[in-house]
Amino acid sequence: MKALIHQKQKGLEGLHLSEMEELTPQAGEVRIKLKTAGLNHRDLFVLQRHQPEDPPLVIGSDGAGIVDAVGDNVTSVQVGDEVIINPGTGWRNTSDAPPKGFEILGLPFHGTFAEKIVIPEENALPKPSHLSWEEAGVLSLAALTAYRVLFTRAKVKENQKVLIPGIGSGVATFLLQFAKAAGAEVYVTSRSKEKGDAALKLGAVKAIDSNENWNDQLENQKMDLVIESVGAATFNQSLDQLRAGGTIVAFGASAGDEVKLDLRKFFYGQFNFLGSTMGSGEEYREMLQFIEEHNIKPIIDKVYELSQYKDAFDRMENASQFGKIGFKIV
Repeated sequence: MKALIHQKQKGLEGLHLSEMEELTPQAGEVRIKLKTAGLNHRDLFVLQRHQPEDPPLVIGSDGAGIVDAVGDNVTSVQVGDEVIINPGTGWRNTSDAPPKGFEILGLPFHGTFAEKIVIPEENALPKPSHLSWEEAGVLSLAALTAYRVLFTRAKVKENQKVLIPGIGSGVATFLLQFAKAAGAEVYVTSRSKEKGDAALKLGAVKAIDSNENWNDQLENQKMDLVIESVGAATFNQSLDQLRAGGTIVAFGASAGDEVKLDLRKFFYGQFNFLGSTMGSGEEYREMLQFIEEHNIKPIIDKVYELSQYKDAFDRMENASQFGKIGFKIV
C-alpha cells in the first residue's frame, strides 16, 4: 500500500511517499481503507520528534474510510461499514487527565496518511451521515480538542463572552462553531483581515487586529473565558482581556512555551488557569452527537492529493489556512 513515511532524517526531508506492506488486524482490531485524512499542527511537531534512528513511521492522526478487514472478537463494526477514526488510544472514559498509556495515532503508532490503517475497534465510529468524506476525514483531532476545552474544562455557558486569539487553525474554527452553538458570544483576534472577516461570517461578534491595542478594539469589554493556543506571543494580552474571576484555558503554544506571568496580578484577579489536551473516547462520542445535533461541519481550507504533501505542509507551516487542510487518499 502507499503511505507517507517518515524515516532517517528529521523534518520534512525525512518524509517520503513510499510503498509498504499492508498490515493485518489482530484480535480486537479493524483495518480501514482510508478515503480521506486531515493534517494537523501535531504532524509538523512529529517530524521533529520522530528521530532518525527510530523505525519508519506512517504519520497522520485524522482519517475516515471503510472497514475492509476485522480481527477476531470484533463486534462493534463489520466489513463495509463507513467509519470515522478517533485518533486517541488508551483513554476510554472522561477523567481529569489522560491515563498512563494514552497515545495518538501517527506517533508512536502508524497513522492515517496511507491507503490503509489498523486500529483498535473502539477507535472506529460510525461516520456522521451529514458529513462528506472530506469533512469526516479532517474532523477528529481538532474537534475533540475543542470539545474538551469548552465543555469539560471551561464548562462554557450561554451568553458568556469567549475570546479566541489567533483564529484560523482547525481547533480555533471548531471552538468558534461550538461556542456559538452553545449560545456564547465569541470574539476573535487575527493578524489577517481575511481570517477575521471569515470568522465574522461564522458568527463571531467581533474580530480584532492582533497587532493593534486589544483593549481599545474590544472597548474595554472583559471576557468570561479566553482560550489560548498561541502561547508566549499573546498570553499576557489574553490575560488582560479576562474579567475578575474569569477562566483562561491553554491547549497549545505555537508561538512559544514559556510565559512571563505577573503572579500578583493573577491572584488579585482571582483568575482560573486550566490546561487541556485532546479528549477521551467518551468525550469523542459526545462530540459526534453534538455536531450532529447542531449540524456542524468542519471548515475546510484546502484538500490535496497525498502526493502533494509538501504543498500541504508548507501551507500549515506558514499558517496560511483558515480551517482544516485535508488529503484525498482514494
